[in-house]
Amino acid sequence: MASLTDVRDRLGHALFLQVAGPDGPRHRDRIHLREGARWFEPGSPITRVHGDASMFVGGLRALLLQTLHPAAMRAVSEHSGFRGDMWGRLHRTSTFLAVTTFGVAEDAQQAVDMVRRIHERVTGTMPDGSPYAASDPHLLAWVHAAEADSFLRAYQVYGADPLDQAGRDEYVAQIARVGARLGVVDPPTTEAELAEVLASYRPELRGTSEAREAVRYVLLKPPLPLPVRAPYAVLSAAAIGLMPAWTRWPLRLPYLPVSERTTVRVLGGLATGTIRWALSPGRPGGTASPS
Repeated sequence: MASLTDVRDRLGHALFLQVAGPDGPRHRDRIHLREGARWFEPGSPITRVHGDASMFVGGLRALLLQTLHPAAMRAVSEHSGFRGDMWGRLHRTSTFLAVTTFGVAEDAQQAVDMVRRIHERVTGTMPDGSPYAASDPHLLAWVHAAEADSFLRAYQVYGADPLDQAGRDEYVAQIARVGARLGVVDPPTTEAELAEVLASYRPELRGTSEAREAVRYVLLKPPLPLPVRAPYAVLSAAAIGLMPAWTRWPLRLPYLPVSERTTVRVLGGLATGTIRWALSPGRPGGTASPS
């Protein structure tokens, strides 16, 4: 029979490749082993949040929340191909987060520059004839705020060592430095400011048919092998449980507050704990970070 260590090795390796992609080991070694100055100190809030298994829940929650902005959803639908390249997008996003959080400053800036070049090419027209552009600072600010809020909320509920108020504010300030480099104008630097920014977008948000289609695809049709579907369903339920109540009907998401505070959180905690265990230092993934 396989030992517990062997099981953990195989699980960690499989999870790492699923999120980071086939080039994950090569990217991981460059990100974590290359010598040089980094944007963020080891052990600082952003490295704690982005290096934790709770990012699996936070990433799904961010994806669901971002669909509520019609222009952001239109850009994804027309340019990113969530149906045909969902995991490719996940690989690129996880690598970007890992490089900017843990990589040397030169690599981090190159990753930002590449994303900005991609954003400049993502343009189109809304159904009413108005233009949209991924490089629009207003749209960038929404995407940034949705990600920052999702990563932080997931960490506070499912993270290994939740942050105090000072730590949460520092996290928002640290991720703001990345957002500003991507083109976000005056990003929030405290948790309170982040909440204000998110609230300011409420009048623009709605559940379009494109958003609901994307949500159904992400939650119900993940391109995953059958053995991984059950853990994925638990992570998805945990992500939904962290969504604001007002988002449920527009996206046709279930709202079961009692179950979400009890059963879902217990199962979500077990799932993220298992991932954290499987990706612990020294295992094939090498770190709890997705890349």
